[in-house]
Amino acid sequence: MRFLILLCLIVASPLNATNAEREQRWVDQTLDIIFDGEPVFLDADGHRFLSIFTESETTSNKGMVVLHGTGFHPDWEQVVQPVRVEMATHGWNTLSIQLPILEKSAAYEDYIPLYPEVPARMQAAIAFLKNQSIDTIVVVAHSQGATMASYYLANNEHDIKALVAIGMSAQHKETSVNSAESLKQISIPVLDIYGSRDFPTVLETADARQQGAAHNKTYKQVVIDSAYHFFDNTDHENQLLDVIAQWLDEQL
Repeated sequence: MRFLILLCLIVASPLNATNAEREQRWVDQTLDIIFDGEPVFLDADGHRFLSIFTESETTSNKGMVVLHGTGFHPDWEQVVQPVRVEMATHGWNTLSIQLPILEKSAAYEDYIPLYPEVPARMQAAIAFLKNQSIDTIVVVAHSQGATMASYYLANNEHDIKALVAIGMSAQHKETSVNSAESLKQISIPVLDIYGSRDFPTVLETADARQQGAAHNKTYKQVVIDSAYHFFDNTDHENQLLDVIAQWLDEQL
Protein backbone atom coordinates (compact mmCIF):
# COMPACT_ATOMS: atom_id res chain seq x y z
CA MET A 1 0.00 0.00 0.00
CA ARG A 2 2.80 2.43 0.89
CA PHE A 3 4.45 1.68 -2.46
CA LEU A 4 1.17 2.37 -4.26
CA ILE A 5 0.70 5.72 -2.49
CA LEU A 6 4.28 6.72 -3.29
CA LEU A 7 3.80 5.73 -6.92
CA CYS A 8 0.62 7.81 -7.15
CA LEU A 9 2.39 10.82 -5.70
CA ILE A 10 5.21 10.48 -8.21
CA VAL A 11 2.79 10.20 -11.12
CA ALA A 12 0.70 13.15 -9.88
CA SER A 13 3.71 15.41 -9.31
CA PRO A 14 4.96 17.54 -12.19
CA LEU A 15 8.20 16.07 -13.53
CA ASN A 16 9.67 19.42 -14.51
CA ALA A 17 8.31 21.75 -11.83
CA THR A 18 10.15 24.69 -10.37
CA ASN A 19 12.79 23.84 -7.80
CA ALA A 20 10.77 24.75 -4.70
CA GLU A 21 13.73 24.23 -2.37
CA ARG A 22 15.87 26.68 -4.30
CA GLU A 23 13.00 29.16 -4.39
CA GLN A 24 12.76 28.91 -0.61
CA ARG A 25 16.50 29.48 -0.26
CA TRP A 26 16.12 32.66 -2.31
CA VAL A 27 13.28 33.71 -0.01
CA ASP A 28 15.40 33.07 3.08
CA GLN A 29 18.32 35.04 1.65
CA THR A 30 16.27 37.88 0.18
CA LEU A 31 13.71 38.91 2.79
CA ASP A 32 16.26 40.45 5.15
CA ILE A 33 17.93 42.56 2.45
CA ILE A 34 14.89 44.22 0.89
CA PHE A 35 15.37 47.92 1.62
CA ASP A 36 12.89 49.35 -0.89
CA GLY A 37 9.44 47.85 -1.24
CA GLU A 38 7.56 45.20 0.67
CA PRO A 39 7.57 41.41 0.24
CA VAL A 40 4.27 39.97 -0.93
CA PHE A 41 3.54 36.27 -1.28
CA LEU A 42 1.27 35.31 -4.15
CA ASP A 43 -0.30 32.01 -5.17
CA ALA A 44 0.00 30.31 -8.56
CA ASP A 45 -1.93 27.06 -8.85
CA GLY A 46 -1.32 26.30 -5.20
CA HIS A 47 2.35 27.30 -5.24
CA ARG A 48 3.29 30.18 -2.94
CA PHE A 49 5.92 32.48 -4.43
CA LEU A 50 7.68 35.69 -3.50
CA SER A 51 7.14 39.08 -5.06
CA ILE A 52 8.24 42.57 -4.04
CA PHE A 53 5.83 45.49 -4.29
CA THR A 54 7.24 49.00 -4.49
CA GLU A 55 4.72 51.82 -4.47
CA SER A 56 5.07 54.78 -6.79
CA GLU A 57 6.44 57.91 -5.16
CA THR A 58 3.47 59.77 -6.62
CA THR A 59 -0.21 58.88 -6.75
CA SER A 60 -0.50 56.65 -9.79
CA ASN A 61 -2.70 53.99 -11.38
CA LYS A 62 0.23 52.62 -13.40
CA GLY A 63 1.76 49.25 -12.56
CA MET A 64 4.78 47.30 -13.76
CA VAL A 65 5.45 43.57 -13.47
CA VAL A 66 9.22 43.03 -13.35
CA LEU A 67 10.73 39.69 -14.37
CA HIS A 68 14.26 38.46 -13.67
CA GLY A 69 16.57 36.27 -15.76
CA THR A 70 17.57 32.61 -15.55
CA GLY A 71 17.79 31.28 -12.00
CA PHE A 72 17.71 34.65 -10.23
CA HIS A 73 15.23 36.26 -7.81
CA PRO A 74 12.96 39.36 -7.70
CA ASP A 75 15.53 41.56 -5.97
CA TRP A 76 18.52 40.66 -8.17
CA GLU A 77 20.96 43.56 -7.95
CA GLN A 78 21.61 43.81 -11.68
CA VAL A 79 18.82 45.18 -13.87
CA VAL A 80 15.94 43.84 -11.75
CA GLN A 81 16.45 45.82 -8.54
CA PRO A 82 17.32 49.08 -10.34
CA VAL A 83 14.21 48.78 -12.52
CA ARG A 84 11.80 47.93 -9.73
CA VAL A 85 13.12 50.70 -7.45
CA GLU A 86 13.90 53.50 -9.90
CA MET A 87 10.73 53.15 -11.94
CA ALA A 88 8.82 53.93 -8.74
CA THR A 89 10.38 57.41 -8.95
CA HIS A 90 8.89 57.74 -12.44
CA GLY A 91 5.31 57.13 -11.34
CA TRP A 92 5.17 53.33 -11.55
CA ASN A 93 3.99 50.89 -8.89
CA THR A 94 6.31 47.95 -9.45
CA LEU A 95 5.82 44.29 -8.61
CA SER A 96 8.90 42.12 -9.12
CA ILE A 97 8.02 38.43 -9.06
CA GLN A 98 9.84 35.14 -8.63
CA LEU A 99 9.78 33.09 -11.82
CA PRO A 100 10.10 29.29 -11.92
CA ILE A 101 13.70 28.20 -11.42
CA LEU A 102 15.85 25.10 -11.57
CA GLU A 103 19.04 24.06 -9.81
CA LYS A 104 22.04 26.36 -10.30
CA SER A 105 23.71 24.06 -12.85
CA ALA A 106 20.67 23.99 -15.17
CA ALA A 107 21.24 25.25 -18.71
CA TYR A 108 19.08 27.82 -20.49
CA GLU A 109 17.39 25.15 -22.59
CA ASP A 110 16.54 23.11 -19.47
CA TYR A 111 13.95 25.75 -18.62
CA ILE A 112 11.65 24.96 -21.54
CA PRO A 113 9.42 22.55 -19.51
CA LEU A 114 8.89 25.30 -16.91
CA TYR A 115 7.31 27.78 -19.32
CA PRO A 116 3.76 26.47 -18.74
CA GLU A 117 4.16 27.58 -15.10
CA VAL A 118 4.66 31.20 -16.12
CA PRO A 119 1.05 32.20 -16.95
CA ALA A 120 -0.28 31.42 -13.46
CA ARG A 121 2.41 33.59 -11.87
CA MET A 122 1.79 36.40 -14.33
CA GLN A 123 -1.95 36.25 -13.72
CA ALA A 124 -1.43 36.31 -9.95
CA ALA A 125 0.80 39.37 -10.30
CA ILE A 126 -1.68 41.18 -12.53
CA ALA A 127 -4.54 40.37 -10.15
CA PHE A 128 -2.55 41.75 -7.22
CA LEU A 129 -1.88 45.04 -9.03
CA LYS A 130 -5.52 45.37 -10.05
CA ASN A 131 -6.52 44.87 -6.42
CA GLN A 132 -4.44 47.97 -5.67
CA SER A 133 -6.65 49.94 -8.12
CA ILE A 134 -3.89 49.81 -10.74
CA ASP A 135 -5.36 49.47 -14.22
CA THR A 136 -2.53 50.41 -16.57
CA ILE A 137 -0.05 47.52 -16.42
CA VAL A 138 3.15 46.88 -18.37
CA VAL A 139 5.83 44.20 -18.19
CA VAL A 140 9.57 44.89 -17.94
CA ALA A 141 11.62 41.72 -18.19
CA HIS A 142 15.29 40.78 -18.42
CA SER A 143 17.01 37.91 -20.24
CA GLN A 144 15.06 34.63 -20.11
CA GLY A 145 12.41 36.50 -18.15
CA ALA A 146 11.82 38.53 -21.32
CA THR A 147 11.38 35.34 -23.33
CA MET A 148 8.96 34.05 -20.70
CA ALA A 149 7.06 37.35 -20.90
CA SER A 150 6.77 37.11 -24.69
CA TYR A 151 5.61 33.51 -24.33
CA TYR A 152 2.90 34.60 -21.90
CA LEU A 153 1.73 37.52 -24.03
CA ALA A 154 1.61 35.43 -27.21
CA ASN A 155 -0.38 32.58 -25.73
CA ASN A 156 -2.80 34.15 -23.25
CA GLU A 157 -5.56 36.72 -23.21
CA HIS A 158 -4.34 39.77 -21.32
CA ASP A 159 -4.69 43.51 -20.98
CA ILE A 160 -0.98 44.32 -20.64
CA LYS A 161 -0.31 47.68 -22.30
CA ALA A 162 3.36 47.32 -23.25
CA LEU A 163 6.40 45.07 -23.00
CA VAL A 164 9.98 46.14 -22.34
CA ALA A 165 12.31 43.25 -23.14
CA ILE A 166 15.89 43.70 -21.91
CA GLY A 167 18.58 41.41 -23.30
CA MET A 168 16.03 39.08 -24.89
CA SER A 169 17.30 36.31 -27.15
CA ALA A 170 15.49 33.98 -29.53
CA GLN A 171 17.68 30.94 -29.06
CA HIS A 172 15.14 28.28 -28.09
CA LYS A 173 14.78 25.64 -30.78
CA GLU A 174 11.28 24.90 -29.54
CA THR A 175 9.24 27.48 -31.47
CA SER A 176 6.53 27.78 -28.81
CA VAL A 177 9.06 29.37 -26.44
CA ASN A 178 11.14 31.24 -29.03
CA SER A 179 10.70 35.00 -28.64
CA ALA A 180 11.00 35.69 -32.38
CA GLU A 181 8.00 33.42 -32.91
CA SER A 182 6.13 34.84 -29.93
CA LEU A 183 6.59 38.38 -31.25
CA LYS A 184 4.56 37.40 -34.32
CA GLN A 185 1.53 37.11 -32.02
CA ILE A 186 2.12 40.31 -30.04
CA SER A 187 0.66 43.63 -31.16
CA ILE A 188 1.09 45.83 -28.09
CA PRO A 189 4.04 48.27 -27.98
CA VAL A 190 7.34 46.42 -27.51
CA LEU A 191 10.73 47.90 -26.64
CA ASP A 192 13.52 45.43 -27.42
CA ILE A 193 16.59 46.86 -25.67
CA TYR A 194 20.03 45.33 -25.38
CA GLY A 195 23.72 46.18 -25.10
CA SER A 196 26.14 46.26 -28.00
CA ARG A 197 28.30 43.82 -26.00
CA ASP A 198 25.40 41.64 -24.96
CA PHE A 199 25.43 37.84 -25.03
CA PRO A 200 26.00 36.40 -28.53
CA THR A 201 22.57 34.76 -28.43
CA VAL A 202 21.01 38.21 -27.98
CA LEU A 203 23.06 39.91 -30.68
CA GLU A 204 22.77 37.07 -33.20
CA THR A 205 18.97 36.90 -32.94
CA ALA A 206 18.27 40.64 -33.11
CA ASP A 207 17.30 40.45 -36.79
CA ALA A 208 15.06 37.43 -36.16
CA ARG A 209 13.25 39.29 -33.40
CA GLN A 210 12.81 42.34 -35.60
CA GLN A 211 11.45 40.18 -38.40
CA GLY A 212 9.08 38.45 -35.99
CA ALA A 213 7.70 41.85 -34.99
CA ALA A 214 7.51 43.18 -38.55
CA HIS A 215 3.72 43.52 -38.31
CA ASN A 216 3.96 45.60 -35.13
CA LYS A 217 4.42 49.29 -35.92
CA THR A 218 5.00 50.01 -32.23
CA TYR A 219 7.95 47.61 -31.94
CA LYS A 220 11.31 49.31 -31.41
CA GLN A 221 14.87 48.08 -30.94
CA VAL A 222 17.35 50.17 -28.96
CA VAL A 223 21.02 49.30 -28.53
CA ILE A 224 23.02 50.81 -25.67
CA ASP A 225 26.58 51.28 -26.84
CA SER A 226 29.27 49.24 -25.04
CA ALA A 227 26.79 47.78 -22.53
CA TYR A 228 26.94 44.14 -21.47
CA HIS A 229 24.03 41.82 -20.70
CA PHE A 230 23.71 42.92 -17.07
CA PHE A 231 24.29 46.66 -17.60
CA ASP A 232 26.65 46.52 -14.63
CA ASN A 233 28.36 49.81 -15.46
CA THR A 234 26.59 52.66 -13.64
CA ASP A 235 26.41 54.80 -16.79
CA HIS A 236 24.91 51.92 -18.77
CA GLU A 237 22.42 51.19 -16.01
CA ASN A 238 21.34 54.84 -15.96
CA GLN A 239 21.00 54.87 -19.75
CA LEU A 240 18.86 51.74 -19.56
CA LEU A 241 16.53 53.28 -16.98
CA ASP A 242 16.27 56.56 -18.90
CA VAL A 243 15.39 54.78 -22.15
CA ILE A 244 12.73 52.68 -20.43
CA ALA A 245 11.15 55.65 -18.66
CA GLN A 246 11.11 57.83 -21.76
CA TRP A 247 9.73 55.12 -24.02
CA LEU A 248 6.93 54.23 -21.60
CA ASP A 249 6.00 57.91 -21.28
CA GLU A 250 5.77 58.11 -25.07
CA GLN A 251 3.60 54.99 -25.33
CA LEU A 252 1.30 55.58 -22.39
